[in-house]
Amino acid sequence: MSNTRTYAIIGGTAGIGLALTRKLTARGDHVLIGGRSPDRLESTLAALGSSASGRTVDMTDRSSTRAFFADAPELSGLFTPAASYQTGAFREGARETSEDLFDAKFWSQYWAVHAALPRLSADASVVLMSGAASIRPIGAPAYAACNSALEGLARGLALELSPIRVNCLSPGTTDSDLWRDRPAEIREPAYAYWRELCLVRRPATVEEQAHAALFLLDNTNMTGNTLFCDGGYTLR
Repeated sequence: MSNTRTYAIIGGTAGIGLALTRKLTARGDHVLIGGRSPDRLESTLAALGSSASGRTVDMTDRSSTRAFFADAPELSGLFTPAASYQTGAFREGARETSEDLFDAKFWSQYWAVHAALPRLSADASVVLMSGAASIRPIGAPAYAACNSALEGLARGLALELSPIRVNCLSPGTTDSDLWRDRPAEIREPAYAYWRELCLVRRPATVEEQAHAALFLLDNTNMTGNTLFCDGGYTLR
């Protein structure tokens, strides 16, 4: 009988999700990848070969999320880093940076866990993703609140879904595709500012964040916790 374990990663075609996918497949696990772009999903699956499968999914659409998990195999774990959102000042009163932000980052992960639940094994591990602004906001109050809500959700789900373990990864600024795709005149000042704010004086790498997510997936004594992979940002 095969000992291969299957993990689902929604957002596994880029950034932290892709880095974690590579770590899991390299050790012999299978990964069910979800992504919004059919082209990117196809190229990712082609590179990974038989160690991965996948389908397109829009986490802001509950029917799409349910369809993603509908015929999935038993899952040993779930990681939900996919989110696309805007942030902004409270005084602006913009729906895009308040309610829509929660739809994209909080409710999408909430309902993804709900849809995955029938497929999760009894000893499965769920890793949500928030952000270090939960502890140390820099403007964008709705964004800080959303990240805090996700960390609270991890604690609440850990209690209700036990023995399934639920934790939250809270990254700081990370040198990912998200930032690399932005113009240098936006990216470089943001990176310089981050170097002033955190203790390690640099953004994280996607490999470092994926290593932290893998720890949360694997450590069978961790549940209801938030792991801050933020270079000491929340200590300053």
